[in-house]
This record gives sequence, structure tokens and C-alpha cells, in this order.
Amino acid sequence: MRPETRVWLGAHPITYPLIRGLARLGPVVRVPRVGIVVSDADIAREVLLDTARFTKTGPGSPADLWTPVVGPTVLLNMEGDAHAQLRRKLAGLFTPRAVRELCTRVAAEQVAGMRSVLDAGGTVDVVAEAQRLAGAVIAELVGLDAGRSADAFAAATAITGMVRLARPRLTPRQVERGRTAMAVLTGPATTAYRAGDPGTVPGRMRELGLTEEEALGAVAAFALTGTETLVSFVPRLASLVAESGWLERLAADPAVMDTVIAEALRVTVPSPVMLRSVAAPTTVGGTAVQPGERVVIATVSAARGGRPDFDPSRTPKPAVGGLWFGAGVHFCLGMPLALAEIRTLLDVLVTTAPLRIVRRRVARGVLIPAYRELVVRRA
Repeated sequence: MRPETRVWLGAHPITYPLIRGLARLGPVVRVPRVGIVVSDADIAREVLLDTARFTKTGPGSPADLWTPVVGPTVLLNMEGDAHAQLRRKLAGLFTPRAVRELCTRVAAEQVAGMRSVLDAGGTVDVVAEAQRLAGAVIAELVGLDAGRSADAFAAATAITGMVRLARPRLTPRQVERGRTAMAVLTGPATTAYRAGDPGTVPGRMRELGLTEEEALGAVAAFALTGTETLVSFVPRLASLVAESGWLERLAADPAVMDTVIAEALRVTVPSPVMLRSVAAPTTVGGTAVQPGERVVIATVSAARGGRPDFDPSRTPKPAVGGLWFGAGVHFCLGMPLALAEIRTLLDVLVTTAPLRIVRRRVARGVLIPAYRELVVRRA
């Protein structure tokens, strides 16, 4: 777990020790200028499930961050009937089969190249490969030419990179920069939507009855939430399985892949915090809260609890399962797509095991803790 600690400290040298320290003070702690910090999985799940009292659209919520940049209909900043209706319209696009076929299609050349290099004794940078796959998937979602996948990745990270835990909203200058970056994604998506080609994701969204605004919002949501989190997680997963012996165990028994991925998600928690705004007077774990206050769910503490080490052979308590993807009506709609991307790259590593890490560098000053470089080769 030492490399994982270095990853966290590289991203948040002050905030990470603070959040972990707050967990030792209690399950719910009020922090000035930050909010009510929740470090317990059971309380976190209660907050996420109670959409009447805790909302994504009030002060200090995700809506404060995203709406000025991407508009009002991106799932990230919606509640109630409008949110439910949009999720129903999108559900058919992100079935496990659909996303598996999408990843197979856009990653076929990349996967073959990775295997060829590793089989020949060469090295592969897992960070670069995760960035390449994330960009290719975004390009597919927005109707962008596959050759511009790097542009798609850069546009998404330009927006998410401006977010900070202690900053409840973006500055006017950041909003303008965010809109400029988002245009790289929404421009092609608009063209694809208006053309109505069912061979494109925006075209299929139109076919399913989404308005243009809904389609562009959905594209924005998946680009923003599925980029840095994937690029953060896959190299950290690779590090964990390569150095714990679980990569070889996966090669011997691929059936446990989902269990190993879930445990790595619990340990790495690629979504370190989740935000909610208090909508009605209530309590959070016995702490009284008032409308307008911000609840910060410290997912890293809630998911890890007293078990920070990586051990897929253990079963986490029920409240922890899938917490990194949210809960209830806001459970991540893109979860099947994220898992399909993760499996696509992990399968390459498993089928070329054993691997050893020959070089790694931690990313510094980023929102989502990550490696800047993680180079592997066959052992």
C-alpha cells in the first residue's frame, strides 16, 4: 500500500492527511469552509439515498460546479422527474453488452499492439494506454473522428482539472475556459445528433427520443465522469495486482476478475469525495444540518474504513459495496462502460502475466490521485 499512499500524497499532500485524520475524529465532522465531512459508509449511503433532504442541485452541490459550463441537463446536476426520465431514455445505450462491443471495437488495434509489445519483451506505459482508451471512447460517444481521440481526452481533463475540494464553484474565467474546452466535444456531438445517423451515439440518442440539449448533456456527463477516473484507476489497479501476486492468480482463474476490480476500487476510490447540498433541516449521523450547508462524503474513508490494505479474498460490508459509484437514483449510469474499459486493459495485463513495474511517477497537484507514468514489462 505504500505506492498508493504516495499517489494520494502527490495529489493532495495536505488534504489527504486531513481527510484521513477527520475519519479518526469521528464519522461526521463539521469543517469550516469545506462542509460536513462524512467518513462512515453507512451514513454516506443514507445521505446518497435521501434525495429529499440531500440534493445535487443546491448551494455547494455538483450543480454549482457543472451547470455554468455544461448546462442544466447533464445528470450530474439533476434531480426528480427530469433526472429519472433522462436516465430511462439513456439506459438502453449502456447495457453491459453494448459497452463491451463499443470497447472491443474502439480498442482492438490498441489491445493487439499492447500484447505484441509485451510479448516481444518491450515496455508499456499503462497510464498512456488508459489515456488512449479513454480518449477513443469519448471520441466514439461524441461522434468525433477516431484520429482526434487525444483532443477529446484533453478537452475533458481541461475541465475536470479546474475542480478543487475547497472551491464550491468555478470562477468566471474558469467557466469560460471550461465552455471553450467543452465545445471540442459538443461541436461534433451536435453535428452527429442533427445528422441522425444511428451508427453514432448522438444519433442513437435522437432515435431514442432525447432532445438535442439532453443528448449533449449526456455526452458531457460521460466525458467528464469517465475520463480522469479511468486514467487514475487502471494504472493503480495494475500496480496493486502486479505487486500483490493477484495478476498471476487472475491468469490462473479469470473468473475472479470482477472481485479483484471491486476490491481495487474500494482501495483506490477514484472518486475521492461526493458532494450534496442540504435541502431541508435534518441530521447527518446525529449532527444537525440546515438548508444550504454542504455535505462532503469522504469516499476514500468511507470505502476503506479500517481496512486500507488490498485483499480481494475478503468480503466488504454491504454498505461499502459499489459506494464509489454512488447509490440509489444517482448510482453511476456509466458504470457498465467504466467496467468494460477497465476489463479491456486488465485482460491484456492478465494474458501477458507475470509483469513487473520498471518505472513509475506520481502525478502531482491533480484532483483525482493518479500516476503520471507506470511502465511495465514481462517479468
